[in-house]
Amino acid sequence: MSEEAQTMSLVAFTVVVTLTLLLCVLTGPDRDDLDEFYTGFGALSPIRNGLAIAGDYISAATVLGTTGVVALLGYDGVVLALSTALSLTLLMFLLAEPLRNAGRFTMGDVVARRMPGRAVRIAVCAATLAALLPLMMVQLAGAGDLLAFLLGFSDDGLKTGCIVALGALMISYAAIGGMKGTALIQILKIVMLLGSGAVVAALILRRFDWDPGALLAAAQRGSGAGPAFLRSGLQFADSPNPRLDMISSELTVVLGGAALPHVTMRMYTARTARDIRRSMSWAVASVSLFVLVITVVGFGATALIGRAAIAKDDPQGNTAYLLGSRAAFGAHTSTAETLLFTTVTTALFLTLLASVAGMILACANSLAHDVFAHGRACPPRREMMLARASALATGALAILLAVLVKDHSLQPLATLSFCLGASALAPALVYSLFWRRYTRTGLLWTLLGGTLGATVLMTGTNLVSGSPGAAFPNHDFTWFPFTTTGIASIPLGFLLGWLGTRLSDRNEAEDHRKRYEAVEGWILAGAGRGEAPRS
Repeated sequence: MSEEAQTMSLVAFTVVVTLTLLLCVLTGPDRDDLDEFYTGFGALSPIRNGLAIAGDYISAATVLGTTGVVALLGYDGVVLALSTALSLTLLMFLLAEPLRNAGRFTMGDVVARRMPGRAVRIAVCAATLAALLPLMMVQLAGAGDLLAFLLGFSDDGLKTGCIVALGALMISYAAIGGMKGTALIQILKIVMLLGSGAVVAALILRRFDWDPGALLAAAQRGSGAGPAFLRSGLQFADSPNPRLDMISSELTVVLGGAALPHVTMRMYTARTARDIRRSMSWAVASVSLFVLVITVVGFGATALIGRAAIAKDDPQGNTAYLLGSRAAFGAHTSTAETLLFTTVTTALFLTLLASVAGMILACANSLAHDVFAHGRACPPRREMMLARASALATGALAILLAVLVKDHSLQPLATLSFCLGASALAPALVYSLFWRRYTRTGLLWTLLGGTLGATVLMTGTNLVSGSPGAAFPNHDFTWFPFTTTGIASIPLGFLLGWLGTRLSDRNEAEDHRKRYEAVEGWILAGAGRGEAPRS
């Protein structure tokens, strides 16, 4: 970066941090009302709630990682980007309204409506932490690297200091702002991402006379891979089973993205079933537009810079979004273009901050509401204090783990989060919301077995060892033949839920069936949550 761009970026970051903290303070709960902290009283309009959902859904891993896959692997990257949009569409049509009807504050409330008990809530909380902590580590390490780069730091200790400082800021967002405060940050983030990204995409298309065909042809030439760049199979060319490997990856993205707790928690903030449908419509439209943006920017980076230069800068392609944005301006940049590039980097920085804040809030809500406060005579003031203390504890753990892994490849951690969402949380939600016979035993088997299965299988993938971009590139203990675990762990999660239910005591199965029938209308028919029976 030029000195002018670096100075402008630091000023912009300072303004953004000040503004977002002020938003959290002004919109944070001013009294001991749990509904205000956990759901913001459902005060957001459908369009604002939809933008907040899109903001939670689009993480830095989506912006940087998916753009990198498009830039390096062409067609396969486009399929991944489309899977991202498809995941939110699946959430919209299958899970959003039942989640809103069944849930109150957390995912634990959703399943406990028909399966009350402390063990169930603890298992859901454990699965929530297991799914979100790896993704938080990725975002925190990325935010620290970005800030260190802008400040000109190269010392390892100073980079660690950046991670700690940004982690403390993210904890503040979650603990002070609650649901409403983090929602406003997500809205600001998605507006900046979409605005700056759309301008960059337009500049790239202008370089090719607004002809997408010319852009694709130039990207194919710049890839060095020939026609294979615009055909399926380049991403998994070295896999023993490339077709199955691609299916596994797409299933993981689609099911995992739809079930991650920091996304599903936004379903509980809508006042009515109609509001959540309208909110999801805005969310899907926003994410679809951004998928189009990152596709253009990814192909533009390959066309203007070349695949080799992108891979040299970062073998995973995580800098392709920034490289494509800078290349869109041409050889000579004006102050206006420098300002736009600063907006792009600021939007990425805000994406990192907002994503982790949302994940910390989801984990803190689950810890406080499902584990510490449930089953006890806990007044609202104490539960809110527990939620804020849980945000501090969760954030501190994420900071510590991010510092420990920052020098390794972080791709396995991001993939693990989606695998856990797809293998444990998605089966548990589908069964809990739609299967009458589902039992507590089946739920516990789903959550624990799906989590364990995905984690164990991940250790054998080439993302962990056996490849240059792996977490341990100098070792090779690969034993699982696929890049992601979804092809095996997703069926395992569903199978264990079915098997655990079938092996349940007959009286237990009958009791859970009656409980579900008692609330089935509330879950599926869109009745008001305030009128539904509580567990």
